[in-house]
Amino acid sequence: MRSGYPIPLESFNAQGPLIPMLLFTLFLACPKNTTMSDKTSIPTPPKATVVPHTHTEHGVERSDPYYWLRNKTDPAVINYIEAENEYTEQQSKPLEPMRKQLFDEMLSRIQEDDQTVPYQDGDYWYYSRTESGKPYRIYCRKHLSLDSEEEIILDENQLAEGLEYFDLGSLAISHDHSMLAYTTDTNGREIYELQIKNLESGEILPDRQEALVGRIMWANDNQTLFYSRMDDALRPDRIFRYTLGQKSSETLVYEEKDELFRVGFWKGNSERFLYFYSASTLTSEVHYLSADSPEKDLTVISERHAGMEYWPEDHGNDFIIVTNDCDDENGVHTSCALNNKLMRTPIQQSDRSHWVEEIPHRKDVQLQGVDIYQDQWILSERANGLDQFRVIDFKNKSDYIISLPEPSYLIYGSSNPSYKTRKFRYGYASLVSPSSTFELDLDTNTQEILKEHPVNNYDRSQYTAERIFIPSHDGVEIPVSIVYRKDLDRSQPQPIYLYGYGSYGASLDPYFSSSRLSLLDRGVIFAMAHIRGGGEMGRQWYEDGKFLKKKNTFLDFVAVSEGLIQQGYTNSDKLSIIGGSAGGLLIGASINMRPDLYNAAVADVPFVDVVTTMLDDSIPLTTGEWEEWGNPAEKNYFDYMLSYSPYDNVTSQNYPHLLVTSGLNDPRVQYWEPTKWVAKLRVSKTDTNQLLLRTNMGAGHGGNSGRYGYLEDLAFEYAFLLDKWGLTELNSESSATPTQ
Repeated sequence: MRSGYPIPLESFNAQGPLIPMLLFTLFLACPKNTTMSDKTSIPTPPKATVVPHTHTEHGVERSDPYYWLRNKTDPAVINYIEAENEYTEQQSKPLEPMRKQLFDEMLSRIQEDDQTVPYQDGDYWYYSRTESGKPYRIYCRKHLSLDSEEEIILDENQLAEGLEYFDLGSLAISHDHSMLAYTTDTNGREIYELQIKNLESGEILPDRQEALVGRIMWANDNQTLFYSRMDDALRPDRIFRYTLGQKSSETLVYEEKDELFRVGFWKGNSERFLYFYSASTLTSEVHYLSADSPEKDLTVISERHAGMEYWPEDHGNDFIIVTNDCDDENGVHTSCALNNKLMRTPIQQSDRSHWVEEIPHRKDVQLQGVDIYQDQWILSERANGLDQFRVIDFKNKSDYIISLPEPSYLIYGSSNPSYKTRKFRYGYASLVSPSSTFELDLDTNTQEILKEHPVNNYDRSQYTAERIFIPSHDGVEIPVSIVYRKDLDRSQPQPIYLYGYGSYGASLDPYFSSSRLSLLDRGVIFAMAHIRGGGEMGRQWYEDGKFLKKKNTFLDFVAVSEGLIQQGYTNSDKLSIIGGSAGGLLIGASINMRPDLYNAAVADVPFVDVVTTMLDDSIPLTTGEWEEWGNPAEKNYFDYMLSYSPYDNVTSQNYPHLLVTSGLNDPRVQYWEPTKWVAKLRVSKTDTNQLLLRTNMGAGHGGNSGRYGYLEDLAFEYAFLLDKWGLTELNSESSATPTQ
């Protein structure tokens, strides 16, 4: 997925990200009563050298005078990027006091010394915690015995010491809890190194492996690990088996040669089987292996079937399979269960011809997945634009939807490692409710809140959330989630922070952000547009915003923008829009189409050079993306993509204020896309509005690492937007309301 993740940076809290982060910017910042537009001594923005270059495809010539910026080994490229960084720093200098106040506010709402809810796995309680002044997590466990002391199994702060960037890809505990395997990335390129720690002795074993995908998996023998490697285009294409202490034991167990497919794996809830998949956007194929016999060959569950996706788990003597179960007529997939259905098949007869339907396809409910336990199945479903958990309890012979306290929310599965459990943990949040961990007791049918993440100086009664619908260009009603302070004067148009994504079928749900309060308390409305191309309203919602229907995504966003203005929430002088990665494409297309609607825009690591990137199969992720956007080697897709690609459609017109971020090591959206886009905008736009590009020279798609790093990034973004709204007066006191 080129996009990375659909949730913007401001969804994070100091305990670490609620969902993996997407954007990055900088920590820079405005004297009281001063906006950047007031400044007269503005340095001249850099201009990239024009080097003529022409692409020719399908008889169409495309001028690309900044194509040379792809070569980062050229000193001139780095010089230009650094000049843009210097220009951004100069332009942003007046906002330093505002950024500092925002950072201090956001940090003050966070309980820096905090701990996750422990979960039991084997004879241990596992949890992680944070300490004041330390940017990364500390992973711990305690033995179930009452007098046990805390054992720190991994301290990210120690691993990250002295590094500009650090990311823990994953950690995995062996079946007998004696070994810890973990992967790390130290430059943002998403290429990881594996290390193994003996938890009994504390020794780091010499079994070090490099150039891996981040995920790892143990077999039940506590000696065998599985991991995957990438091809030259950073496509995970091979899965290997490795035995501890045997340097030459790395064995290839699966290789995927089709460039549309990526490989991966997981361990079943029962811990009986290891699953190995190869999947494209439209098709999947899964093999399995006994977790007790990792040296054996893989067995396919059902052969690859064009256009059909399936995802199995084992239960007793059967596989339980979530699938769209397509038919295939002359290579064309037809009769698909668009929103998926649930099937059962004997493990020894797992081919599709033996599948029996357990839960049929439903037009109004999307089956997203299922967690299989000994006595119950927990189905993850989507209905009416929101997720829900459905419990099928075999012990109590019941079937019900878990009740939730608010009409609009975000839910997600939590740590439930025991196959025999009769309790189910899940995470919950809403626009006004902080992230919480709930536990459902299936025997008593009661729920308990185990923990709500503490938010200092927050009174939820001061805020209100809404869910409205705005018609798009074709009459389709687009859901919009909104939150603001109750004391806001709604009789007048107010500043709006409008976020959108709309790609890959990713669903945006109403989530809580303590950092967002710094905007709400200054009179800003936060809105989230659930546009087509996402998955909010089911699979058809996604299908209607991809391939040759991609423009629906942009038209929906423009319609939401117009609707918010028409309904009096805001006006074009106060409407700011934000999106990252594929959401940056949304921003670029929207400001090309309707620049008059917006005062300011933020495009984080934006995917904006669509045609050139999708024609280049040497770029990481390109080939796998053809089933999302289309392959421009085919003329119908080329023409359509060319009609909306932001870089190709920059024109001589006024544009809103624009902040663009980039990462020099980004493997998902190459740094040259936002860089070329800004270079072209500089010489094409006819306004005097601010245009800033900030490239993180030591990170990738996710920006700065560590919990303080992303707060600094967020303070920069907020300060930029508050400046454009004319809201840069410093508060004499914290704007947050007291806890009640």
